[in-house]
Parts: sequence; structure tokens; C-alpha cells
Amino acid sequence: MRHWPVLAFAALAAVLHAADPKSVDQSAMDRKASPCVDFYQYACGGWMARNPAPPDRPRWGRFAELADHNEGVLTDILQTAAVPRPGRSEIDQKLGDYYQSCLDTAVINQKGISVIQSELNRIGEVRSLNELPAEVARLQRMGTATLFVFGPRADAKNSNRTIASLTQGGLSLPDREYYLKTDSASVETRARFQQHVAKMFQLAGDSEAAAGERARVLLDLETKLAEASSDRVSLRVPEKNYHILTRKDLAALAPNFDWDGYFRAAGAPEFESLDVRQPDYIKQMSAVLASQPIDAWKTYLEYHLLLAVAPHLSDAFDQEAFDFWGRYLDGARQQRPRPSRCLQDVDSALGDLLGRKYVESAFGPEAKARIAKLVNALVAALNRDIESLPWMTKETREAALAKLRAFTRNIGYPNKWRDYSKTQVIRDDYFGNFVRASGGRHEQQMGRIEQPAEKDEWTNMTPPTVNAFYSQATNSINFPAGILQYPFFDPQRDTAVNFGGIGSVIGHEMTHGFDDAGRKYDGAGNLRDWWTPADAAEFEKRAACIANEYSGFTSVADVKLNGRLTLGENTADNGGARVALMALMDTLKDKQDKVDGFTPEQRFFLGFAQVFCENISPEQRRLRALTDPHSPGRWRVNGTVQNMPEFQKAFSCKAGQPMVSANACRVW
Repeated sequence: MRHWPVLAFAALAAVLHAADPKSVDQSAMDRKASPCVDFYQYACGGWMARNPAPPDRPRWGRFAELADHNEGVLTDILQTAAVPRPGRSEIDQKLGDYYQSCLDTAVINQKGISVIQSELNRIGEVRSLNELPAEVARLQRMGTATLFVFGPRADAKNSNRTIASLTQGGLSLPDREYYLKTDSASVETRARFQQHVAKMFQLAGDSEAAAGERARVLLDLETKLAEASSDRVSLRVPEKNYHILTRKDLAALAPNFDWDGYFRAAGAPEFESLDVRQPDYIKQMSAVLASQPIDAWKTYLEYHLLLAVAPHLSDAFDQEAFDFWGRYLDGARQQRPRPSRCLQDVDSALGDLLGRKYVESAFGPEAKARIAKLVNALVAALNRDIESLPWMTKETREAALAKLRAFTRNIGYPNKWRDYSKTQVIRDDYFGNFVRASGGRHEQQMGRIEQPAEKDEWTNMTPPTVNAFYSQATNSINFPAGILQYPFFDPQRDTAVNFGGIGSVIGHEMTHGFDDAGRKYDGAGNLRDWWTPADAAEFEKRAACIANEYSGFTSVADVKLNGRLTLGENTADNGGARVALMALMDTLKDKQDKVDGFTPEQRFFLGFAQVFCENISPEQRRLRALTDPHSPGRWRVNGTVQNMPEFQKAFSCKAGQPMVSANACRVW
């Protein structure tokens, strides 16, 4: 892996992009393919042929390429911070010593399982169901996923208030369907999962026979929790996942769990009511709690602890976890290098500290200003798009435009950084650092309950992340600095390609405010029906067209995409590309100069497609078809352009060709 020196943004861009194309990346293309038959192959075939997935990556694409570059910048930051020099800042001490503690495998292996022995003993001492809630809370403080997720959430109907929230959780496998489906692949996965669980228990000291029996018990118990869980499509429907209950109501709903004892052990402040997002799950969880012997729950807690901390234990645990989760389930052929994994751990534990250093190195004011200008252009285009929609009535249109005007735009990094001053980092205590960081994060989360909403905080991404997001509760579009670089954006590159790359990303996130879930929130971030019945029916008809279309696309072998699971992302892809193209045309003002033989529209679509070039293992395709709300790169590209007359005009495609949908879908 190539490491980059810490430079100012402009210098960094010059180093990185010296050999990069300033227009379309023609080397990524497959000129033998027809753009009207398979545009993804036409735009990405050359890149895919030259860029097989590395052994440690079950999925390798342009997002990963950029993340790999960002990793080089971050590695230099951490390596510099890890040197214990006089006058080292508090930020450098925490970042550098956490990173170094992760790299020191000799110390980690020497300590072995001893670092969690007291926790295993504590679980072993649980004697009754009454003692379980406190242990669940203790493990959750350590970052262990058990039974459910408890924490703060913006009140969906009063977004200025942060309330307590309960969400279903506690499954080991990626989705409930892994426990319930009866096809041969699912049956094999469950058998392999049992083998893995047994090996983890053996590493923790169980005999082979005892470990095998405990693995069977765990799978049986988690299958019961899976049966109680809502499916992922249902989880995307906001009104199905908002249920305000008092604590008394909760106790009556799930009487076999000491909720007051749990909330005390979790360190939650006093509160009278909370959002029980999936009450049927909580009710059935209570029944399962009473139906299973306490030893089964101790087995469950012990495995979830081992699963959570395996990367922080000795090589034997780390390798066993990778063999199942990484090699078997994901399709990776080998683990990522230790420094890369340590960097990811620092980003997870101390993300805003690392993010501040990254922004100083790789994202200056000039870049932020350029992106802000792009965002302005995209907002103006979406405004015009909404104004011109033939199916929307005046009442709903005015509410949609008001929501668009209310967008908060966060570019590069959050306005408020998290505080890590209470998190102690010790150079030779990797496991302790992990526990203290998890505890600090948990304490901060508990402190937000029953407080005014902190709308400036990013809760799901750090600044170096190669991604972007829309927040329903804050009605904000957020673009981390990590994605605002080549191949998504280059200030020296052709405008049309930039609009196809980062412009489509910006349009995508804006469209999320009006997708099947986002449209149900108003400009203040509140769950409120601001649609007339007629307009809502027109929207659902158009959304169903997209859902049905994508359900016909194949992910791998016999597995189709779930068009309802991916509906929000597909709607955002389709709307985002259209709005970005509109913004480009507004920006060019009828300038139609060809560059490298391509018109501006052609360069736009190639720029859009080429950020989604990827190679992905069959295992990953199967996993993502069940769990990922995003479609694979091929269908994000082809599924978008086959619905766009603008694309067909740009490449002179004819009716009947694959990239010309006979029943073109469009929402925005």
C-alpha cells in the first residue's frame, strides 16, 4: 500500500492526480461493449479487468480505491502520533497510543483470554432471570450487541427532543432470514455457524463435546429471536417503527425482564416514556426469556461477548472470527493487514479526533467552497424539478419546496466535534482502550436522553469516510471530506465528469429527503403526513414501478434483488442522476464542446457510472442481496440509465435495446 505524506489539500491533489485523467477515464472503459446494451460494462469493463479484488477484499471498487488512499493519509497521521516525543498533544497521545496498542500483538497474545476472564466469570455467576438485565447492560456498555439496542433517538414527531429508544437486535448472523430460510445455502450457513461457535467456545476453555452442545443451544435460541424480529423491509417504514410507551406500558408488554434494573445498570437518566420501535419483538423476546433455561442465556451472552471482542484478543480468536465472518460469509481470501485493521479500530473508537487531523491534512477551505457551489447548483435544479412535476398538486408541491429550502448542508465535517477528554488511552492496554472507548461512547449516548436534540452531531460517519448521508431527523445532507476527492471530485477536472461523480452523490442524498421513507418527514425533521391523498397515491405508483423493476435484477445465481429493500437507494440513484444532469446543463449554459470525443452529457453519464465500478465475490453478492439497501454497482448504473430518456438521447439508443426501458420508471 502506498502511503502519502501529510500535505495541504491542493498539494495532495496534485500528487494524487498527476497521472489521472482530467475528463473521462477512458482506460476504465470497454469499447467493445455497446453503451446501449450494457452501459456498466461499457463504462467499467476495462477497470474491472485490470482490478480484480485483492485477497483481503471480498469487494473492490472505486469507493474502496479512494478509501485505500485515505487510509494512507490516516496511517501517516497515526504513525507520527504514535512517536512518544516531548510535548505531544493530547489528541496525538490518544490516537498514537491506541494505534500502537493495537499493533503490539506480542503483548496482546501474551495476555490472551485473561483480559475477559473476569467478564466470563461474571456471566457464569448469573443464577436467575432477575440477574440477567444488569449483565446485559454491562455487556452493552462494552460494545457487545445483546437482545436489543437501547439509546437516544430524536423523537420522530418532535425532532427537537431526544428520547430513549428500544430497537430489536441481538442476532449474530446478518439477518433474520439466515435463521429462517430453508434453501441449501442457508442450511449450510447455519451448520458452518454452529461449527464456528463451537470453536470459539473451545478457545475459551470448553471441551469439544460441551462446545458443540452450547453451539446448538445458541442457534436454537437465536432462531427464536429471529422469528420474533421484523424483516428489513418493514424496518424501512417509519410509521411501523414509532411506538411511544410509558415505562409502565413497557413492563406490562415484556414482564419477564426487569426494565427498571436494566435502565439503572445502563446508566440512563430518569425518563417517563420511550419509543419501543418494534413492540412485537420486545413482547416475544420476553416470552423467549421465560421459556429458556438460564444456562442457555449464559451461553448466549458468553458467545456475544467473544464475538464482540475477538478482534481485540489473541491471534487464535481473531483468526477464528475471520475464518467464518470474513472468509466464509464475506468471501475474503485473507485478512486485511494488521495496520489497516488497527486504523479502522482507531477510527471507530476515536473517530472525531482522527477526523480532525484528517481534515487538517486533506480538506481545505477552497475544496469546501467548491463543493458548496456544487450543492447550490443541485438544490436549484431539484427546486426546478419539483416545480415542474406534472403529477404533483400545488399543496404538496409547496410543502416539498419548503422542505428543500430547509435542508441543512454539512460539507466535510460536523460543526460539533465529539469530546474524548474522559477517555483514557494506555499504550500497552489494547483491550482496556477498547473497553474505555466503548464505555465513553455509551456514557455520552446516555447523556443525550431527554435532552434537546444535538442536530450538529454526526452519529454514523467520520470525516475520512468515503460515503455520504441524509438525516431525516435533522433534514440535513452530509458529505464527509473522505468522499470529496477523485474519482468523485477533482477541482482540476472536467465539469461534466465532476457533476456525474460527486454531483450525482449530492443529488442522491437530496433525493433521500423525498424517497419512500424520507417523504414522510417534513422540513423540521418530524414524521408528519404533508401529502394530499392523491399525491401520495401518485408517488406510491411511481415507487412501485422502481421496486418491481429492481426485483427483476439478479444479484448472484438464483438470488434476485429485493426491490422493496433497495427502493430508497434506487429512488435516490434515479432522482440524483437526473437532478445532477439538470444542474450540469444549467451550469454549462448550452456549451456543447466535445472533450476526448464525448459530449457533456456523455461525459456526465460516464462520470456517474465510473464511480460504481467494482468486482465483488459471490459470497458478498448473496450477503448484500439479503441485507444491503443498496443495489450492486452494475444495477445502480444500468437500473438508473435505462429509465432516463436523457441517456438514450446522449448515446443514440433505440427502442428495444436493453438500456431503453419499455416501461421507464421515474419518481423525481
